[in-house]
Amino acid sequence: MAIVEVSIVPLGTGTTSLSPFVAACEKELRENSGDLKYELTPMGTIIEGDLDEIFKLIRRLHEVPFKNGAERVSTSIKIDDRRDKPGSMEQKVKSVEDKLK
Repeated sequence: MAIVEVSIVPLGTGTTSLSPFVAACEKELRENSGDLKYELTPMGTIIEGDLDEIFKLIRRLHEVPFKNGAERVSTSIKIDDRRDKPGSMEQKVKSVEDKLK
């Protein structure tokens, strides 16, 4: 299972406010994430699940700002695809928290 962080930034919108575009992407996530687990963060979105399905979803998300008036979109993707043992978003955070005790 992969854990992916994605940040989609619309450019050429005529405003510095991004929240309408983030909300539109969040709506797309809610309607089309299927079995993928995701979490909105202040700087991007974390998605957990099958990597091929995540890529399909990211492709859809990349188009959302264009549909909402952006003239250019910059999408950054960071992938953690560990195959030696199962992992999850919660497990990664718990591992660090356990070391802080």
